[in-house]
Amino acid sequence: MHKPRRSRLLIAGILAVFSFAAQAAPKTHFNVCWTIYAGWMPWEYAKAQGIVDKWAKKYGITIDVTQLNDYVESINQYTAGQFDGCTMTNMDALTIPAAGGVESTALVVSDYSNGNDGIVIKGTGKTVADLKGMNVNLVELSVSHYLLARALDSVGLKEADLKVENTSDADIAAAFNTDQVKAVT
Repeated sequence: MHKPRRSRLLIAGILAVFSFAAQAAPKTHFNVCWTIYAGWMPWEYAKAQGIVDKWAKKYGITIDVTQLNDYVESINQYTAGQFDGCTMTNMDALTIPAAGGVESTALVVSDYSNGNDGIVIKGTGKTVADLKGMNVNLVELSVSHYLLARALDSVGLKEADLKVENTSDADIAAAFNTDQVKAVT
């Protein structure tokens, strides 16, 4: 009576070992999204010049690189699992995806924001203090918004001292070219 029981235990143990050893097939297709920002423009260049395809071919994978027109929405889509990768600031990776339970890895550091970010105000000799009472267009709740908050703090102003106008990154340059928009971040 003990022999059949031992045999069943041995067979169950062998099956357990082999079931743990089985792995899913490696992923071979990846979707990466990016939005228009100076530090991320190389993604479009790499796609257009075949650089992405060259590296994908080398490793036997395919990579789709998709431009989206809204930065925050691109992060939302990444967080929802619609993309495998997304260009975003490290600060933003620590907010939306992390809050959504998505573990992220910085794969390519393509921009240190050393000179790519700024506040632009129409008019000669304008300073951050001149933003008081103005409308400022920016991508709300992004690193640009953080930059504005830090700049305002440096001159004793608060966000309540001006009006933030949420503007898609795809639309901000065109908005700045209108007479109505006087400042952008």
